[in-house]
Amino acid sequence: MSIEWVNRAIDGLRMWGRDRGVEVDVDEVRLLCDYASDYLEVRELGDFRPGTFEELLLEIYPRKVIAPPESAPETIAAARTLVEFLLDTGEIAGKVAARMRETIDEIEPEMPRALADTTKFGMAKSIFSAIGPDSLELVEPGGPAECDCPGCAPLPAVRLPPADEIAAAVRNTPLLRDAHLIVRWLVDGGRTTTTRKALRVRDARALAAEAGVARPALAWRLALDLGLARVEGTTVVAADGFRPLAARPDEEVFDLWAAAVEFLIEAPVAVTGEAAVDEELYSVHDLLYRLQAPVPADAVAEYLREVAIGRSPAPDEDGPAEDGLTEERLSGALAALSYAGTVQISEDGLALTPQGLWGLREIYSDMGLDAPIAPDLAEGDASGLIAGLISDGLPAEAAERDVAAWLARRTPEQAAAELLAAVAGAPAEVRGIAVTIVDRLGVEAAPVVRSCLDDPELRPHAVHWLSARGLDAPTLTHDEVLWVTVDMLALALPAAEADPDGFAENIAVSGPPAHLIEDMWRVDHPDVVEVLELLGNSLPDRMTAKAARKAAFKARSRAIR
Repeated sequence: MSIEWVNRAIDGLRMWGRDRGVEVDVDEVRLLCDYASDYLEVRELGDFRPGTFEELLLEIYPRKVIAPPESAPETIAAARTLVEFLLDTGEIAGKVAARMRETIDEIEPEMPRALADTTKFGMAKSIFSAIGPDSLELVEPGGPAECDCPGCAPLPAVRLPPADEIAAAVRNTPLLRDAHLIVRWLVDGGRTTTTRKALRVRDARALAAEAGVARPALAWRLALDLGLARVEGTTVVAADGFRPLAARPDEEVFDLWAAAVEFLIEAPVAVTGEAAVDEELYSVHDLLYRLQAPVPADAVAEYLREVAIGRSPAPDEDGPAEDGLTEERLSGALAALSYAGTVQISEDGLALTPQGLWGLREIYSDMGLDAPIAPDLAEGDASGLIAGLISDGLPAEAAERDVAAWLARRTPEQAAAELLAAVAGAPAEVRGIAVTIVDRLGVEAAPVVRSCLDDPELRPHAVHWLSARGLDAPTLTHDEVLWVTVDMLALALPAAEADPDGFAENIAVSGPPAHLIEDMWRVDHPDVVEVLELLGNSLPDRMTAKAARKAAFKARSRAIR
């Protein structure tokens, strides 16, 4: 966020540039000052030190700023301009300026590599770089037929819950229920509004205290927008045929909800009460729709903060734009979104509710955008089911629904036969998903599973499946134990890459013992090197991690020979 000293500095920089005929990249210098203020406790121009530039350009920028490596020269040039400005205005001495120049010279060849290093990316930058920051901009229908910008990228296919589940969820949405409640409460109580059709303060307080309405002003605005009521003078009149939400047929419920979602994310209303959030409701919802996975709250906060920096007013405007979006205020804003019914919050972060997903797709369709629905995996074969589960990156609830529906259409024997036949010779991730689904089947599938004992890749999994159900099964050899351990860890490779901290936490509790890791290099498995390297980088125990790295070296050497 831009604060007063930054505005004064940029104003002075403009005058300095004009007086000396120097071309100044004001926006880039402002960004340097903003980040120095926000992350390095720089409170005035004189606080800049040589180390400030090193942290800014090699740590903060790679972590926060979505910029290609080729943009580094522009930032380096802005940093050099800032140094000259600091020197000419007496903020720093000549010796300090010389050290700053030397530091920037050393940074110059390193910065492009730092900007390209994805391991340096912060959470928000990683997410928004993956989908393209411009893809969160509203795409107007009827635009250019051909466009390469991320904002015009096709929307991903989504999988919607059954219509009856969506309707039930809408009926249980607190904000929409409160909108109906308010209309009945005002009409039955003979209460009036202000001349501007707003709730009277005493009525808003009574609704909150007596009826438990969380956001009376918002619910009333929604009721008017949906046409649930009208105001004649200051008298509230219920719409013709008004009835409770629970008594409405599904078609009416869907129509009301589509209008409600449009009201929430497009109308200029205080949905959460936090301007930084309310101004970006479309963008946040669009992000969740495109990712189809929970986004951590701190990543959303980083994004909103980046927007606030980008919208900072120039010094000649009304003053600094401080976002003030503290963790407490962000939590309150997100709770308001949960109340509105479009977003749900879990330990994993923010995601669209089923009705939120449905409503946003309706908005896209109304805009003339192609908003495809993913095919029903339950209608396909085992290969299609597995491919869909892998490629779609479905949330756990959606994946569970697909698997359950697929299994419901088959007997245990049929399901096991299809799944295991589909993964013969397949990569570990594909095989692991099939085995995981087969593990849900009862003993009726035993004949099919037993038939896989002759398959060297499926045999260890089949032995485990049979043993876990108390059925006759051969004993795994030491080599087979090693192989299946590597195979199951290979299944976790994509998840470990997506969430290394979560994987490290899990592997610390349930990882293989050191004596097993030491022998893994001998396993004839295509993923053994990658698995051992993952363990070497993830295991918290230093000795065990060292054993994994040593085993990885042996496995690589064995492959070379």
